Amino acid sequence: QVQLVESGGGLVQAGESLRISCAASGRNFKNYGLAWFRQAPGKEREFVAGISWIGGNTNYADSMKGRFTISRDNAKNTVYLQMNSLKPEDTAVYLCAAQFYGLGSDSRDRYDYWGQGTQVTVSS
Repeated sequence: QVQLVESGGGLVQAGESLRISCAASGRNFKNYGLAWFRQAPGKEREFVAGISWIGGNTNYADSMKGRFTISRDNAKNTVYLQMNSLKPEDTAVYLCAAQFYGLGSDSRDRYDYWGQGTQVTVSS
């Protein structure tokens, strides 16, 4: 079992960058595939990026490719999301998720553990 706590959200202007983090507690962090999802008010939760438990393979939603980068540090039990060239439409609560032996899938139903989220607001 793993507990996830996101941090690093905030208010930024369009075009700026922000890095958010998700710290995990529990055992065997290195054996979990991880992902970031986001949810804006009145909208469905959508996939942002995922990273495999092995090999560091990554997976991105088309609209985030080239702007967002997911990475993990197994020594720190932490997954990161670097967000560049932010747009007002990126405003949402960003949540991290974990799946044992996961491959960073874009399907939210595959994930067993979720954090509470961190708010990212991009002003125009």
